[in-house]
Amino acid sequence: IEGAFLEDGKGLSNWDVFSHTKGRINNGDTGDIADDHYHRFQEDVELMHSIGLNSYRFSISWSRVLPRGRFGKVNFAGVMFYNELIDSLLLKGITPFVTLNHHDHPHELEEKYGGWLNPIMQEEFSYFAQICFSSFGDRVKYWTTINEPNMFAEMAYVRGVYPPARCSPPFGNCSAGNSDTEPLVAMHNMLLAHAKAAKLYREHFQPRHGGLIGIVVHSFMYKPLRNNDFDRDAANRAVLFTAAWVFDPLVHGDYPPEMRKYLLDALPRFTSDERKLIKDSIDFMGINHYGTLYAKDCIYSSCVCSNSSCIAGGDHPIHGYLITLAEKDGVSIGEPTGMSRFFVVPNGMEEIVDYMKKRYHNKPMFVTENGYASLNPTTAQADELQHDTKRVEFHKSYLASLARAIRKGADVRGYFIWSLMDNFEWTSGYELKFGLYYVDRTTLDRVPKLSAKWYTDFLTNNNLNGEETGKSISFKYSTQANHLSNK
Repeated sequence: IEGAFLEDGKGLSNWDVFSHTKGRINNGDTGDIADDHYHRFQEDVELMHSIGLNSYRFSISWSRVLPRGRFGKVNFAGVMFYNELIDSLLLKGITPFVTLNHHDHPHELEEKYGGWLNPIMQEEFSYFAQICFSSFGDRVKYWTTINEPNMFAEMAYVRGVYPPARCSPPFGNCSAGNSDTEPLVAMHNMLLAHAKAAKLYREHFQPRHGGLIGIVVHSFMYKPLRNNDFDRDAANRAVLFTAAWVFDPLVHGDYPPEMRKYLLDALPRFTSDERKLIKDSIDFMGINHYGTLYAKDCIYSSCVCSNSSCIAGGDHPIHGYLITLAEKDGVSIGEPTGMSRFFVVPNGMEEIVDYMKKRYHNKPMFVTENGYASLNPTTAQADELQHDTKRVEFHKSYLASLARAIRKGADVRGYFIWSLMDNFEWTSGYELKFGLYYVDRTTLDRVPKLSAKWYTDFLTNNNLNGEETGKSISFKYSTQANHLSNK
């Protein structure tokens, strides 16, 4: 959302370079200007306040604060920007909920080290975290270290569609990379980077500031494609090879045993000291949940069917010898959205939260992202884009599902909609729309959609069209969900 990609001392990030590479982003879009939040943040804070948000989740650009990592100096203009944003939020009674790394890092670290494939990135990240804790920790009480390391490992090192675009067949056709091993190495370094930053925070900043630190994971829910033990096991493995890949080490001290069983020595090992470092290194879990998919076993299938659909990657251990699908007998698992593989399956929210509650001893949770994607219609006018009834129904149904999980005892402490306004959605550019506010790409004006008006009424318990918007969603005022808010 920030834009200002080279203003006031900011350095190039990996995504700045990637988005300027021909053919990488839909329609040749870049994040150079994005929503121009860098210059319009005061206006955007007013939007948040008008909606009634009590918390705002945002990320800090590593390359804006440390343009060259440890090779260069702190960019105090970048620090000043985030100071002003944080102070503006607090002035309006909005709690800042800060992510340190959301897929982006200084491009120089990629060139010098090879990015997350190099253990040196652990120290680079720790230094960046220290600068942020020192600069903002007196006012920021909620920190997440890395957003969706499992998704970044998948997209950057398995499929090769995020920078540094490394992969191997059958997952992609990149100029370099190994989809079977590199994502495991990158994840290993990200987990240790998180743990080192968390140790730093707990020892030097948490005692003074009293904040919390966690990590955010991309968490689909999975259902067995067929009613048999093979696919039921595959559905369980699908969660283990995605969400538990991150959470198991940071809660229990090691990767899931099932991952070791199938990945063998390709899965890196933690030393005894590293296990002590990573175990219990999160105060809360962040869950990004957008949908549910079917899972099909490929261990049994590959033995009995030479024409199995599992051959396109499901015959590799990196995903646990399984494939995920959105259809069963020609019928979609839920209503499709503008994002492929994001389908509306509200009960998946209750199921994934319940899974986390049981596996991780009901550690505090935040739903850090949940949102509905609509495509950018080529013929639609702004007023048509604004009447987003499907987005409203999506959030109603997912909030109701979340409420059921909370009533069953899940320690969920907040919910964030993705996103406040339409923005640069990675390789989709500006084609996908998740926002409560429509952003005119010519004027950059923020125009409220129906969903923004609905959410305002929901948060303030007002009626919309005579209907009680909070009906059946009784956790709105509970102590377990006191951060209903927006990214």
